[in-house]
Amino acid sequence: MDCFFAQIEERENPQFKGRPLVVGSDPKGGSGRGVVSTANYIARKYGIHSALPISQAFRLCPEAVFLPVNFGLYERVSENIFGILRKYSERVETVSLDEAYLDLSYLNGFKEGEKVAREIKNEILEKEKLTSTIGLGSNKAIAKIAVNQAKPNGLKVVLPEEAEAFLNHLEVEEIPGIGPKKVEELEKRGIRKVSELKELGREKLRELFGKAGETIYGRIRGKDEEEVSLKNIIKSLGREHTFEKDTRDPEIIFKVFDGIVEYIWEELGKKNLSFKTLTVVCRYQGFETHTRSLTLKEKERNFRIFKRESKKMLLKFLISSPKLIRLIGLRVICLEK
Repeated sequence: MDCFFAQIEERENPQFKGRPLVVGSDPKGGSGRGVVSTANYIARKYGIHSALPISQAFRLCPEAVFLPVNFGLYERVSENIFGILRKYSERVETVSLDEAYLDLSYLNGFKEGEKVAREIKNEILEKEKLTSTIGLGSNKAIAKIAVNQAKPNGLKVVLPEEAEAFLNHLEVEEIPGIGPKKVEELEKRGIRKVSELKELGREKLRELFGKAGETIYGRIRGKDEEEVSLKNIIKSLGREHTFEKDTRDPEIIFKVFDGIVEYIWEELGKKNLSFKTLTVVCRYQGFETHTRSLTLKEKERNFRIFKRESKKMLLKFLISSPKLIRLIGLRVICLEK
């Protein structure tokens, strides 16, 4: 979906159409302490993007419309859209509220695939009044890259015989699985394009990326064996809180954190989900951000374990650094029961 949260807000508030619109924390006239959740494409022209400090977003475009996150609304719209997607494929993999993979291999080739893709776009637009972008390829990696190239409101088809040529001119950071740190490392070696990365060969890629090297070797040649997955669809829940003033007071910090823990636990219950991976986020004064994660051997539904392990990770942040804390948060990777 194209700038999903912002697009829904424009639909619900047509008076804001054509104006820069930012969804996130209250900017408080430039002194707000939260971050941007998303922004529409007009606001992005001013340099506003997700995770940007809201105070900076206000300075970049004070005339923008700033709206709070309405997560309940976005979830309901997302459910409607996934209902549409499941009419076109029995295999739909949820990535997030606004992103999914569909397996269309039951169709007779790419011509039929493109027709179905247009039907999906048209039905979403007709029923939800929202634009979407679709990438069609012979595997998930190609489809993902095609989506990024076609945004907004686009449709890009990459035929199997075109895949390798399509990839060659791309920057290495556009390949799924190559993160910012690896991009920096590759740049130091003078490697910026996929065509340059291909020259390293299989063994060198294994040396650079470890086990993932084999996957990267295939992806930069247009091959990816990862299937559209239905088993244990992974969902993510999270919440953060930015303090009005940076603090070291454990009473204040843990009172807020208890509220976050209870909120997420309630959401897990509503959605009938178990938890497996917990991640605590701590942002110190000066925007220095750290995370700690714990992955359990088995999925759990025990609140005592959930609260205890989350608070233990937060406590480690307080113990390990004397710095004032600006923000705390908790993210949970969870599985269907």
